[in-house]
Order: sequence, then C-alpha cells, then structure tokens
Amino acid sequence: MTTMALPLLMLAVWAYLLFGRGWFWLCRERDDWVALRDGGALADWPSVVAIIPARNEAHTISECVGSLLRQNYGGRFSVVVVDDQSSDGTAVAARAAASSAGVRRLQIVAGSSLPPGWTGKLWAMHQGLSAVDATLEAPEFVLFSDADIAHGRDALHRLVAIALAKRSVLTSLMVKLRCESPAERWLVPSFVFFFQMLYPFTWVNDPGRRTAAAAGGCMLAHREALGAAGGLEALHGALIDDCALGALMKRQGPVWLGLTDQAHSVRGYSAFADFRRMVARSAFAELRYSPWRLAGAIGGMCLTYLAPPFFAIFGRGVEQLAGVLAWSAMAVALGPMLRFYGRPLAGGLALPTIAVAYIAFTMEFAIDYWRGQGGYWKGRVQAPMPEAGQS
Repeated sequence: MTTMALPLLMLAVWAYLLFGRGWFWLCRERDDWVALRDGGALADWPSVVAIIPARNEAHTISECVGSLLRQNYGGRFSVVVVDDQSSDGTAVAARAAASSAGVRRLQIVAGSSLPPGWTGKLWAMHQGLSAVDATLEAPEFVLFSDADIAHGRDALHRLVAIALAKRSVLTSLMVKLRCESPAERWLVPSFVFFFQMLYPFTWVNDPGRRTAAAAGGCMLAHREALGAAGGLEALHGALIDDCALGALMKRQGPVWLGLTDQAHSVRGYSAFADFRRMVARSAFAELRYSPWRLAGAIGGMCLTYLAPPFFAIFGRGVEQLAGVLAWSAMAVALGPMLRFYGRPLAGGLALPTIAVAYIAFTMEFAIDYWRGQGGYWKGRVQAPMPEAGQS
C-alpha cells in the first residue's frame, strides 16, 4: 500500500486538474465566444483613453501606438504614452507612429523618478492616469496596454462590448504571445497553460468566486470603479500588478478575463535565456517570497509533472499504468492550448521537460531575491529583500 500511495496521489491530482478546476484547460473563455448585447452594436459608445507605460520600448512602441490610433471604434478615444525615463527614443518613436497614422489623439507624458515603494510599471500607469484625470472630460473607461501589444482594428470595439455585456469593472485579454522561435514554441503555450491553471478563467469570471486575476497586456478598467477601489495607489508595490489589479477590482464588481486572437505581443524571445528572464522576474513573487511555499511548489511540480513519466518508464504493473494514465492526462490537458497556438498536439508529452525549465526559472528568481536582485527588469530591482526588522 505504501508503494502505491504516490502513484494514486499523482492520479488524484490530475483527476482534480481535469475535472475539478473550472475546466481551465479547455480554453473556453475567449473574446470571440462572448454573446454581446445587440450584437455589439451601440448608438452611443463610452469614451476611452488608452494608457501605455513605456520604458525603453522604441522597437515596439510604434506598432502598439499605431494599432491603437487606427482602432475602428465609435466613441471618443485617445492614447497617452508615459515615457518612463527611456534612453532609446521611445517618445520619438511614439510621435512618429501618430504622425504616420495621421491623427493627433496622442499625448506623451514624461515620467518622473520612481518613488520608494512603487514598482516601475505601476508608477508609469499612475502618472498616465493622473494626466487623464487632469483633463476636463474624464473617460468612462481606461485601457491599460503594454507597449509591445499590437491591437487588431476591432479589438477595442469588442473589448468595450464585452465590458458592457458582462457589466464588468475590469475586462482583460490574455493577448496572443509570439510563438515563432524554438524557445517560444516550446515555452509559450505552457506559460499560458500554467497561468490558466493558477487562475482558472471561468472562476475569475464568476462573481460568486473569490478567484481574481487579469492579464497585464490589455486591461480595460471602469474609471469610476477604479477610483472607488482606491486607485493604483492601493497596489503600488505589487510586482504582479495585473493579478493584483484583478483582485482589487473584483471587490467592486464582476471582472472578465479571456483569450484573444484580436491582440498579440510583438515582443520576441529568440533565446531560452530571454524567456527565462521574463518568467523569473515574477515567479517567486507568486509564492510571496516564502522559502516554505517555494519548497511546496517544487514538490507539487515534481509530483504533478515529473512523477508520471518516471512511473510510466520505470514502474511496473499498476504503478506503470498510473504513470501512463497521468502522463496521458497531462498531454490531453495541454492539447487545447497547443491547438490555440498552432502547435502539434504531441507536444503535450514534453510537458514534464518544460516543467523542469519552469522550476529552474522559479529557483533562479528566489536566488536573485535572496541576493537583493529580485525582479530585476529594465535596470531596476523591483523586489529587493526587506531589511532586518521589516516585514
């Protein structure tokens, strides 16, 4: 009985993931599957201002700004770029994109120095929001977009229509990440899969559940609800700012999160090291910087992703059968996400190897954090170790 405890526990984990965690792996929450009121046709569309925090994004900002300024949207809409002390001509590139689009609905805000206690992105978002609030006509919605996102011409139209149909105070899209290089083809589908597993979208979108999250690349916030929640000041030090905003806003009303083909990231991760840096900067933050949570997470990952192939290859009898079943369940679960990204379904069998990479990424962040270099991104340490006596 003792020797069967681990295989049975492994099978129980996968039974729970497949059938008890909001069917997250089926990828059913998508913006193009939402039933819209009146088919998404409105006579009077609410006003929106897009805020783009940008630090050294000259190579991506043009496509982002251009795609937003060319939106097919029926309401009042403008774009604010917060140039967060860039040294690469980000503001110049943004202005050139507006000139190319032939519109004058772009405002550039020169970002100020980062104050203590704030993370860089949230401080830039806050400065953009302050600039918006200083205008005579505050918008009904604010769209927070990363500087590396290209939005389809109808993306804003559909996003606002979903917000109105769902009456959501925060409507967010998990934009489609680039999946071209070997590193991206191996790691991107599993990255989104793991995110969905942590925050099942059906649970996020259920007002009766406490689970809350958002995807930082594209977040549409109801301005009045954001103010009632305490504004961005209420989460100024959050390293995982999107999920923190999702939790903050869900206290004000429904939130909605889904996959999309309408917006995609133009940022490339040509090497495994590039993707590792992106993941590692926030991985340990998910565990609240706790070594005990880290140990538990690694143990859970080993049980969930590494034990199945181990028993399938080296086990005998019932143990081997349990390993085969769990490994098969793993491949089936990743299948819809692989299909969404146009990857072969056989790639699901490689999830144990990919899980090892993510364990290594998390360990790397933990080591950086303990060295005082946690959350290093664009020249800033955003998650330093607390000084002695601080919590």
